[in-house]
Amino acid sequence: MAPQFENLGERPTVMGARYIDIFGTRVNVGKCSTLVASSDNNIHLTTWNLGEFDGVIEIGDYCLLTPGVRIAAASKITIGDGCMFANSAYVSDADWHGIYNRAAPVGTTKPIELKDNVWVGDRAVVGKGVTIGENSIVAAGAVVVKDVPENVIVGGNPAKVIKELDKDEEAFTRIDLFKDPQALEDLYDHLDRIDLANNSIFGWLRSILLPTKMQ
Repeated sequence: MAPQFENLGERPTVMGARYIDIFGTRVNVGKCSTLVASSDNNIHLTTWNLGEFDGVIEIGDYCLLTPGVRIAAASKITIGDGCMFANSAYVSDADWHGIYNRAAPVGTTKPIELKDNVWVGDRAVVGKGVTIGENSIVAAGAVVVKDVPENVIVGGNPAKVIKELDKDEEAFTRIDLFKDPQALEDLYDHLDRIDLANNSIFGWLRSILLPTKMQ
């Protein structure tokens, strides 16, 4: 999978690598990324690099992409550190067809920028030309077509500010999570031991020979 990226930073965590689709070039992902895809919900990272268009996707450090996330660029999409994308979130900097000449590819395109620690919710859409301020949240199902200030939650279609975040409330972000990589690995190992504590070879064989039907 790694050669498909122009750059993939150190210490990535990739689940379901075969279900991550990369189309085009100039797709860059920073260090300590977490990419989770599934057979029924692939991750799609797409750039349009043809003619006058030279799409670029720049994803920062410590970012999380979950099943069904789609990011498509015909100009440039810049994503800051610690950003999170929930199931089936969609970010696109282009219309992909002309309004009048609908056979023309790409149409209007304008760069997108997400600052650090932005959280894009389940099935939310971020449209062309948008900048989302640091630490802001896009609620599930929201459609963002205008700039979003920092430290707010936006929701609806078109998205509007529905809540201002308390700047005095101490936040714990994905960036903080990775400040001590060894402690994080130790935590994951501890959770794995808890999850697998009751597993045995006999139980594994029984699951193959006599699988239990889901209720």
